[in-house]
Order: sequence, then structure tokens, then C-alpha cells
Amino acid sequence: MPIRIPDRLPARQTLKSEGVMVMSDSDAARQDIRPLHIGLLNLMPDKIRTETQIARLVGATPLQVELTLVRIGKHKAKNTSEDHLIDFYNTWDEIRDQKFDGFIVTGAPIETLPFEDVTYWDELQEIMDWTTTHVHSSFFICWGAMAALYNFHGIPKYELAKKAFGVYRHRNLKPESRYLNGFSDDFQIPVSRWTEVRSSDIKPDSGLEVLMESDITGPCLIHEDFCKRLYIFNHIEYDSTSLKEEFDRDIANGTPIEIPHNYYPANNPDLPPQNRWKSHAHLLFGNWINQTYQTTTYNMDDIGKER
Repeated sequence: MPIRIPDRLPARQTLKSEGVMVMSDSDAARQDIRPLHIGLLNLMPDKIRTETQIARLVGATPLQVELTLVRIGKHKAKNTSEDHLIDFYNTWDEIRDQKFDGFIVTGAPIETLPFEDVTYWDELQEIMDWTTTHVHSSFFICWGAMAALYNFHGIPKYELAKKAFGVYRHRNLKPESRYLNGFSDDFQIPVSRWTEVRSSDIKPDSGLEVLMESDITGPCLIHEDFCKRLYIFNHIEYDSTSLKEEFDRDIANGTPIEIPHNYYPANNPDLPPQNRWKSHAHLLFGNWINQTYQTTTYNMDDIGKER
């Protein structure tokens, strides 16, 4: 089944050109099934780029997915037009009475700030707490994952001496996990962050389980059975050129930056980068969508009542 997104959303043509099935509202209404309702709280500056990356992954499953785009109501985006936000995004206040089968919270380029210094921290805390009662399964990405772990468990983040930047080999620690169904024993995932969380801060009785880990960049994916939460600290959703664009931007700005690890052939930035993670990105999001579908209630009003 395809993903259901607004007809005029810029991501629509990109996804169609890539072979992702995209459904119109009229076609969706004719199907006698309940679609999965997935919310995306997009905290990234380039919202069109990020919404396309996420829609590409949740739209590649055999289930009908209805994607709702959400933004922080008290924060003004600098890199996305107000018209785009008005046309396609809801503020959290506008959807806070709704319930969702799945809810995704992206990263944000504010890693080195203390959480409490983030201008929208209070609203984000409300949203994270709201997922406990209004969302069946949540998926937190990069800074969003660190923020959620801090909010729910008090786990701190630590600033790195230098940016973790490149494509790093990761190990499958729990091949029996339903979220890692079909995963290789090891695989490669893009990393781009100035901070980290540490396994040593995860208490044995916390209910948190590390599923993926890198010997160089530490824990990558954590699962929590309560509220069926996933926390991923790295950017498995990235496009092939995302790290290149970050690298080129830093070079142009005069920001000290190393060539992304294990990204360019022969470590040569003049050569096109190679994508070594796309299949596992689709696999992870496909497993999450499938598990959400298998465990969510048909009556959406019942979401959260079992907790």
C-alpha cells in the first residue's frame, strides 16, 4: 500500500519519481481499511528535505500510511517558507487531541545547547509526555532521541571533542529483536553529531535495551517496551548526499571539519559518495511500521488506555 500525503506537498513528486507509491485522498477513501496514522514532528531547519526523507521510508511498506506533518508552535522556522508551513503543517496545539499509531520526532542542529536552554524545550517536553497517552509507538531520531531519553529517564548527553562525522560500521546486538528482523550481523549507518549518550548511564532496571552499537561512535538504537519507543542517535534516514552537503557547507564557512569517515571512495571528496545504508534504512522503518500495525488497536480512541 502507498503513503497518503497532500497532493501539493513538494515531496510528492520526488517520491513518485523514485517509485514510491503515493495515494490521492480520493483513492484512499475507496479502500475499506484503516490506514496507519503517523505523525512527524519535524524539528530540522530544512523541513522539505527531512519530510521527504521520512516519507520515503514510511511510504515503502505494504500498508496504507497517512502522514501528518507537525511543527513546534512557538518556534519560527528560518529555512522553510511560512507558506509551506501554513499549507502542510499543523502546530501541536492543533493536533493534541488526536491519537496516532506512530509518531516520529526528528533531530535538530542544537546539540551543544543544554536542553533547558532550547527556546521550545517546554513545549517539546509537553509533546514528549503527550506521546505516552496519545501515541501507540514513538520513534525519536538523533537530537530528538537524546532529548527524549533525558526527558523520560534523565540520561544526559556529552559533548564530543570532535564531531562524529561519516559512515560507521555498527553491530547487531539483538538479532532476535522484531525491529531488526532481516538485519545483517553488521552494517553501516551515517553519523553526524557533536554529542553522544553512553551505555554506562543506562540503568539495568530502566527498561531500555541497546539494539545497535558502534565500537567508534557508541550506542545507536535503543528500544523501550513501555510505550513501544525507539531511540536512534544516527541518521539512517539520510540521502546519499546529505553528509557531502554538510561537509561542503562547513568548508565554505571556514568551519574546521574532517572528511567524512568511510564516505567517499578512496577518501576523495572529488568522487561521488557511496550509499551503503539505504537498504537497512528501509528495513528498520519497515519493521517499525509493521510492528506498529501488528500491535496497535483498531479503535484509535483506545490508544494509550492500556498504560
